[in-house]
Amino acid sequence: MTVDIETQEPESTAMRFEVLSSALKESTSAAARIGRLAFPGRRPIDTPNFIAVTSRGTLPHVTPDNISKHLQVSGAYFSLEDFVEKSQQNLSRSPPIFSAPTHPTHPTPLYSFTGTPSHITTILAARRLPAVPSPIGNSTKSISIFTNTGFQNLSTTEYLSSTSTLKPDITIPLADLTNNSPPGTSPTSKRALRMAERTDEWIVDWFSSPLSTTTSTFAPVLPVPYPIQWEYLSRLAEDYLPSAQLSGLAVHDPDIIPDLSSHQPTLLTLPLLSLSNPSNPHLILRHISLGTDLFALPLPNAASDAGIALTFSFPAPSSSSSPPLPLGIDLSLSSYSTSVTPLSPECSCYACTKHHKAYIHHLLQAREMLGWTLLQVHNHAVFSAFFAGVQESIGRGTFEEDRKGFARVYEPEMQKGVGERPRMRGYQYKSQGGEENAGRKKNKPAWQRELGLGGEVVGEGVQTLVEVMEGDGREEVEGRGVGVVVRE
Repeated sequence: MTVDIETQEPESTAMRFEVLSSALKESTSAAARIGRLAFPGRRPIDTPNFIAVTSRGTLPHVTPDNISKHLQVSGAYFSLEDFVEKSQQNLSRSPPIFSAPTHPTHPTPLYSFTGTPSHITTILAARRLPAVPSPIGNSTKSISIFTNTGFQNLSTTEYLSSTSTLKPDITIPLADLTNNSPPGTSPTSKRALRMAERTDEWIVDWFSSPLSTTTSTFAPVLPVPYPIQWEYLSRLAEDYLPSAQLSGLAVHDPDIIPDLSSHQPTLLTLPLLSLSNPSNPHLILRHISLGTDLFALPLPNAASDAGIALTFSFPAPSSSSSPPLPLGIDLSLSSYSTSVTPLSPECSCYACTKHHKAYIHHLLQAREMLGWTLLQVHNHAVFSAFFAGVQESIGRGTFEEDRKGFARVYEPEMQKGVGERPRMRGYQYKSQGGEENAGRKKNKPAWQRELGLGGEVVGEGVQTLVEVMEGDGREEVEGRGVGVVVRE
């Protein structure tokens, strides 16, 4: 599938956002809505939509030329900590991205260094999504970021200087986030109050300094209750929205949107970018129903790494099947080794029109990077079609009905995937802030993975020889003539 690139003529340097249609009459109400976000020289983004999350400056497994050819991605999320490095041998050395030469097709260092296609809108934040928990924590003047050479502090002044040099289309100021709380838990009230106070102080420092007119600021909204951060949100609505310094909101927990509708309705005239990292499309639909416009979405990357080909669509097909349909298929399973059908019969992406399940299964078994590349192309195409269906559903006025139908037809959670992942990037398993599995790699070594009791290659749920020896299976191993197990 070749992607047609529609870019906006550079009439002005200002971002434009317009709510075109809403499930409710008032645009300041918390409800699903259709909008359009446009930047000069970039492809307009019809909302609701998603932003691709990059790693080390690019979409994992996909080169920039293939992003232009085969993906309908309109935006990319970058983290500054991917590019920052501090050499102990040369502390004054500046990261190469800040001195990258520019070109008419890549007019800023961020575009030039990463090779990002010029029609894609860029978003720059300090930390990755999801962020690696820091064992150090934030201070009153800075946050802790995980760079190529370990953790270090980043202040608002330093981040503002980096943003002014890189010139992204959207930047998200620093926020005092914990990042190390277990999923589903909230910080204590004392910690939450400190988060709001620090973020409020940092946003004042941010807007008191000049920023490029081509860069729009999306202020962070913390994942704490509205009463704790009401003063900070009031400042955004009363001081920075009327002066046009504030262009949007980066929401870490979309459940706060109804409170914004009740107490600060003027903020809902801005585009709402979700940084909540939803784990399945059901949560995405719920957040859309609250009024979320954009999602920085790591989910397609995670599914591709796990060997999962997504198969859902919106609205869901009419089906009375029981049990519910899966959200994706695990191509690492041997049942797909002879299947010559497309990954999804309704998909027209490059992976589905040129290849079949058996070929991608072979690539995953051989640990060829092309397997994950094709999955990335397919999974991002599925999400592009998913959000296009959402936009049409909202326009027809049937979104809530379609959302309920989607919940009936599909399983509630994504599959985990039992196959081998690609080689892990360091920040994906290191320095997990004291968690139980800190530093543990996701893939077993080959000598543990392949030695089954009968000599077969084992999968998930099958004990390896090492696991048997460490358990109560020593007699069984010795009885099969494998040898005598000696325990020291």
